[in-house]
Amino acid sequence: MNKNINIALVGLGQIGIYLYDQIQKKRKDIEIKTGKKINIIGISAKNINKKRRFKIDKKIFFKNPLDIIKKKNIDVLFEIIGQSDGISKKLVEEALSKKINVITPNKALIAKHGDYLGSIAEKNKVNLEFEAAVAGGIPVLRTIKEGLATNKIQKVYGILNGTSNYILSEMMSSKKSFKDVLIKAQKLGYAEPGNPKLDLNGYDALSKIKILSSLSFNKKISKKNSLMEGIEKIELKDIEIANQLNCRIKLVGISELINGYLFERVHPCLINKDNYIANVNGVMNAVIIEGNPIGESILQGEGAGPGPTSSALMSDLLSILRGNVKYPFGISRLKRSNPKIYNYDKYLNSLYLRFEVRDKPGVLAFITKKLANKNISVERLIQKPNYKNKTASIIIITHESKEKDAKICLKNITKNKNILKSPVLIRLL
Repeated sequence: MNKNINIALVGLGQIGIYLYDQIQKKRKDIEIKTGKKINIIGISAKNINKKRRFKIDKKIFFKNPLDIIKKKNIDVLFEIIGQSDGISKKLVEEALSKKINVITPNKALIAKHGDYLGSIAEKNKVNLEFEAAVAGGIPVLRTIKEGLATNKIQKVYGILNGTSNYILSEMMSSKKSFKDVLIKAQKLGYAEPGNPKLDLNGYDALSKIKILSSLSFNKKISKKNSLMEGIEKIELKDIEIANQLNCRIKLVGISELINGYLFERVHPCLINKDNYIANVNGVMNAVIIEGNPIGESILQGEGAGPGPTSSALMSDLLSILRGNVKYPFGISRLKRSNPKIYNYDKYLNSLYLRFEVRDKPGVLAFITKKLANKNISVERLIQKPNYKNKTASIIIITHESKEKDAKICLKNITKNKNILKSPVLIRLL
């Protein structure tokens, strides 16, 4: 690689602007650490006239980002658009094909097309780096690929979405409803102002889990359906009941191998307060890696936002400038096998179940009978009557039961006219 390095940056949202500023400010520091001089010679965004903290040099601005690749001699391209397909995929695909190193924080793109794009990078002996795609400023991917390279990892799990974690934490501390806290999160910039669905329904965390699975277990990225649930159904009363049970509710992403079968899942968990992960609050992320011989390794830090994300992007840049051409997923694509997928209907777990019912004789007996019919036994039961409305909340903690049995059972229970709404199910960690 030449001493003078040409960089292109596509996407000037919050992260893109912050990264541009960091690159400009740290030129000397980068040269001292890598011996390379960097120059931004191409930038692209939807709107050149949008008000930004810096003036755009029109000489290096390209309305069509693909023109940068065609007209400029680029060594490193930052893709910060964020689409799973469309221009994001086309731009990265073409850049790698033209032997241009690519750095991206785009977890949706990597989770969907990482194997394909990685194969292009390997073929052309360039880097596809995506440290910022998982857990923002926490160097978890590099830790797995390099720091723990000789470990046999059995399980990786954690809090991987700062938006959901902030909402659950804020509900707990402020005693405000999900809706009110979501509005606050949007005002603070922690949640998308228009449609925060992908953060709240578990999709964002699942994309990250798929990337972690591939790196941890040397597998190709799973394309099968996984167990995915978000936090939209959790109410303040669930947060308060969890507190009474000496627990907290967290959205957790989990990936592990069970008898050689890959089991990926994202869902809310009821976690005892003594557990480390129960005490990770706000927009913080945490990843726990279980392996041999390392044992348990915990990484924690801010998982989102321009600062942490740019930190990871700059880390990838310095790695490339030092001349490290690496396999995108740690080992050659030829040595990564297709995962065998665990049937999550067989998943055994204890459950927190909350039923909103009419406060009438026989309702509790009906619920417990339906549970017993599916071999779901009750470990603990709490009743919270609302005398004014003649309703009640029935909370049941179960012993371990199969995922399939629980789903069938709850479906049957919901049909009863005395059950006022769909039950809330939260799995215990």
